[in-house]
Amino acid sequence: MSSPGPVPASPEPVTVVGVGADGWAGLPDASRAALRAADAVIGGDRQLALLPADCAAERVAWPSPLRPAVPRLLAEHRRDGRRVAVLASGDPMFYGIGRALAGTVGPGELRVLPHPSSVSYACARLGWPLEDTETVTLVGRPLASLAAALHDGRRVLVLSAGASTPGEVAGLLRERGFGPSSLTVLEQLGSDRENHLTGTAEDWPHPPGDPLNVIAVACVREPGALRLGAVPGLPDAAYENDGQLTKRHVRAATLAALAPAPGELLWDIGGGSGSIGVEWMRTHRTCRAVTVERSPERAERIARNAAALGVPGLRVVTAAAPAGLTELPAPDAVFIGGGLTAPGLLDACWAALRPGGRLVANTVTLESEALLADRYRRHGGELVRLAVAHAVPVGGFTGWRQAMPVTQWSVTKQETEG
Repeated sequence: MSSPGPVPASPEPVTVVGVGADGWAGLPDASRAALRAADAVIGGDRQLALLPADCAAERVAWPSPLRPAVPRLLAEHRRDGRRVAVLASGDPMFYGIGRALAGTVGPGELRVLPHPSSVSYACARLGWPLEDTETVTLVGRPLASLAAALHDGRRVLVLSAGASTPGEVAGLLRERGFGPSSLTVLEQLGSDRENHLTGTAEDWPHPPGDPLNVIAVACVREPGALRLGAVPGLPDAAYENDGQLTKRHVRAATLAALAPAPGELLWDIGGGSGSIGVEWMRTHRTCRAVTVERSPERAERIARNAAALGVPGLRVVTAAAPAGLTELPAPDAVFIGGGLTAPGLLDACWAALRPGGRLVANTVTLESEALLADRYRRHGGELVRLAVAHAVPVGGFTGWRQAMPVTQWSVTKQETEG
């Protein structure tokens, strides 16, 4: 079935009204007036139930799945200049329906009347500065997404997916070495049914409660748990691997050359254990990565590593390159960690790379090094050799053990290059 076309312009903008758990009573006059003046009000069943009986607008419940239905419903109910209002939880532009609406009709066709978000309420109750508190949503997203936000001493607010989420969050904290962390579950924030539950992750005592809740986590890492920093170069022990792993110091240098920026897409070719794609995505929540790995066993391992390290959105393509690259979106950066000698691989990556994009390739073999030297002569960039040595016992003394040196070529594609 073809997707709906663009929503036609209407003299009346779509009014988006944020509403809290306190319902109609908590709405300011402008929001009430907008709902009373609407010909149709679109929202979730719970939100529509908050409207009073004398609000005469047609009530339209969002179907499931919601996102594909947005253009169709707006087009249907905005016809002939009808006034449409949309109900949203809290602030519509904070993990809310406002994003989908703006993408459908454009910001100029929206009138947004926000309500305090659940995050604002939670910080007010806890005395936490909003600007210093990280927010992670688990609404429609994997539980593993929370793992990347866990750092000793940090405060995290989790937007819950339902009544069972607090127990699931407690379980994840225990698995990731954050069992001593304190949890506060804030239910029905802003309503006369507001309730708070407290405990620690290691002995969370509460059964599932109200599905409308926010979970506050004060992170405490248990002694001896593996410490994961916020910059590339995580400990090698953080990864499940079979030896195919870009080691920590080379990995940090590789990510520095790839230079991830928010919203960018990486191709990680010859993923091995997935470490480059994982740490690319950990640099910012909007960074995206596709790992291409021909071994099904390694591909499954990459997915496990991505979930364990908080980036379950890492896409894993089980295929050989370059054949497995043909259907992928154009990348902002490419890393080649294996398969450099595959016919056509470097040419395919170079052709797909956006102007201004970066390509980084690592190798330890003379054959692949010769290929990189040739590309360096043709395209420039930087050709370096990375050598790392570790101190190890030598009898009763200590000496250096040299790892295999890694040759790395990094280059930025210019606007004029094909």
